[in-house]
This record gives sequence, structure tokens and C-alpha cells, in this order.
Amino acid sequence: MKREWVRTKDNSQTLWVPELKQHYHSHHGAVQESRHVFLEAGLAALKTNPSISILEIGLGTGLNALLTYLEGPSESTIYYHGIEKYPLEDTEWAGMDPASFLGEHPNAPEAFKSIHQAKWNELVNISPRFTLFKEQVDLHNFQANVDNFDLIYFDAFSPGAQSDLWTEDVFKKMHYVLKPGGILVTYCVMGAVRRAMAAAGFSVTKIPGPPGKREMVRAFKA
Repeated sequence: MKREWVRTKDNSQTLWVPELKQHYHSHHGAVQESRHVFLEAGLAALKTNPSISILEIGLGTGLNALLTYLEGPSESTIYYHGIEKYPLEDTEWAGMDPASFLGEHPNAPEAFKSIHQAKWNELVNISPRFTLFKEQVDLHNFQANVDNFDLIYFDAFSPGAQSDLWTEDVFKKMHYVLKPGGILVTYCVMGAVRRAMAAAGFSVTKIPGPPGKREMVRAFKA
């Protein structure tokens, strides 16, 4: 699968996949989208938790993991489980330059490198407060214990590119692995997707979206 680095409107980088006609993050601003959809709409609600377990569907460029590490609650320990079917090659992730758009975080390049150099399918301590587990797996084959995660970053490619990842069966699996009161956040607000979430047992709400997108979804497990 061919992937190309591009600059988005907030000067941050993301990948473009010509075959799928998809960006990994919004071309309106990759960092803006990541912060708004995942950190502000999801992680911020858990900032008083002493420990937080996060599942990311689509580790991709590692941007969501990087921002969670850099900007997550300083008093919380975080377990971050990212799944990805098509991991970036070393030559690909090396094309991203976090220092060029995350200058407020001097350690961003080193943290980004640590995330991508972490071995797959092994627990890796990126820092005393951030543990990473990267799993190379198709979402349909992913398995986890019931009530395992506080928060899900659902960041798969859009339904237009991968409709099989946005079904009731997939969201039943997401509901199963979330703890009671757990949160799922995603950029997608398609009616069919929201109905699939609701049928899987989620309480689904639309909230304001990031720049360039009017709305996003935040869903809860009762």
C-alpha cells in the first residue's frame, strides 16, 4: 500500500493513501483533529483517574499515541493498546518530523521515535507513566477481556473505504471490551454508524467536531 506524507492546514503531517483516497488524519489539521476528537472529547473526561487504559483502533502514524503521551493527565498512569493491520515501515515513519509542528514539546521527536521503535506484541514502558502495547492484528481478529478499557479511540479509515470496520458486530466487540461507563470517541457521524453503535448497546451522542467537520460522535457504555 503506497503512502505519502503531506502537510495539513495546521502545518502538521499526515499520510495520504492514493489507493483508498484517504488521509490518516484530517487534511484540515491532523493535530487539531487528534486533540479535539480523542484528547478533548475522550481523554479529558478521565483526567482524575489514577490509571487509564486506552484502546486505539488504527495506530497509524502514531500521532494519537504521541499526543496522549505528551499531553495526557500528568498524574495518571496510562496503558495504551494500539492495534494496526498495516504498520508503517521504518523508512515511512522516519518521514514524519514532530519537531516541525510540536515545537512546544521539545521531547516530541524522541517520544515519537520510542513509540515506533517499540516492539510489536510486547509491553514496552515508554516512561514510568506510559506503557505501550502495539498489536499487529486485523480488527475482526482482535480479542480482549471484558471490561478491559476506559476509553476507545476509534480511528479506522472511513466507512467509504472500509465499511466492514463500522458494523454492529464490530461495535458489539468494542462495547464488550469497554468498562461500564467507558467512552468511545470517533470522527464519524454517519447515521448508519450511529445506528450500529446504538444497536450494540452504546448511548450515542453527537458533539461539535474539529475544524473542518461540524460534528463527531462520543458514545458511552452504560
